[in-house]
Amino acid sequence: MTDGAEGERISPGTDGDRGGTSSDAHTDSDGSGAAPPSASRRGRPEKPPLPAWQETILLVGMALILALIIKTFFLQAFYIPSGSMRDTLKRDDRILVQKVAYWFGDISRGDVVVFDDPADWLGEEDGQSPSNPVTRSLAAIGLYPAGGHLVKRVIGIAGDSVSCRGGVVSVNGEPLDEDAYVTLPPQACQGTWTTPPVPAGHIWVMGDNREQSVDSRAHVGDPGGGFIPASDVVGKVFVVIWPVEDWSFITRPGAFDDPQLDQAAGLILWTAPGGLALVALPALRRRRKKKRISHR
Repeated sequence: MTDGAEGERISPGTDGDRGGTSSDAHTDSDGSGAAPPSASRRGRPEKPPLPAWQETILLVGMALILALIIKTFFLQAFYIPSGSMRDTLKRDDRILVQKVAYWFGDISRGDVVVFDDPADWLGEEDGQSPSNPVTRSLAAIGLYPAGGHLVKRVIGIAGDSVSCRGGVVSVNGEPLDEDAYVTLPPQACQGTWTTPPVPAGHIWVMGDNREQSVDSRAHVGDPGGGFIPASDVVGKVFVVIWPVEDWSFITRPGAFDDPQLDQAAGLILWTAPGGLALVALPALRRRRKKKRISHR
């Protein structure tokens, strides 16, 4: 074999030739040196954008789901069709009720709460719910103020005894200073009466417009004795959102921060429920016959 032949066989395996081949294989035609797209990426078709009508349906569906979640767990809108909570809440006010406060805490005295009808307080004619299919559907998902509930202020919680004497409401024998929210009637209550202790898991409620509110006082003779199950409470009213001139936050009055309210005032004599109804509520019963309103 000649030296030329041996050199000829060796030359394809030299470093220079191998380097040239490697460079040619990994260099783009433009000489930039960037690797070309892989075969799988080159072969993957791009997805066409959704048609406008499909995007609209998708966005509306997501908005409805979000609204339903918010209504179920966080916020719900209601309207006020009566004057039983004046002047805290006025007729035709739109309010927002927040539900987060009672996830980890208890209902407190002084809270303004919305609750389900516990024992047919509203009556068949009192619903004042949205009147047509569109508004009913919107109310179901929280996009329209709902009816069929009541709104009142919590006066007594479990273990409390609420009483009235000389036009003053007392809790556990401690008089309440109600001037901040009971502004319409000349007296915060009428007659002389005392409730039995509020059962565990229940509340005693009254409207701020005491002479025009059919509340726990009017139902002492009904099943449940006028006490509202805490499980019926939807949430706490925290803001009036409409009309604009009534916009305000609803806060808990300072009168309910008195630590004396948490101390039992010894033996409290219980006035019979029948006496409470007869002495304190003749005007309320006349009004109830005349017109029953859902958010009394």
